[in-house]
Amino acid sequence: QVQLVESGGGLVQAGGSLRLSCAASGRAFSARSVGWFRQAPGKERVFVATIPWNTGSTTTYADSVKGRFTISRDNAKQTVFLQMNSLKPEDTAVYYCAAAASYTQPNAAVNSYAYWGQGTQVTVSS
Repeated sequence: QVQLVESGGGLVQAGGSLRLSCAASGRAFSARSVGWFRQAPGKERVFVATIPWNTGSTTTYADSVKGRFTISRDNAKQTVFLQMNSLKPEDTAVYYCAAAASYTQPNAAVNSYAYWGQGTQVTVSS
């Protein structure tokens, strides 16, 4: 079992930055790919970014955040981060982190992640 807790959300003006954290507890965190997703009101949950468990694979981003968001992880602290720069009002959503089963490659599909956090709200004002 893996428990995930997101933090770092809040209200920010357009053009500003936020850094989200996803703290994990449980087994084999370093062997799990981790993704960030977001869900705006009335819309489906969509992929934002993912980071693989193995250093030989690359991180992946949704086109809408590429060049503005950066995902990283600190396995010693069992934490994954999402640095969000140049925020736009359309980035407003609840942001969720998710962990995959051990030793699986990351992808953008919601159903490929087995464990989810409770989400943190990000609101970008214009």
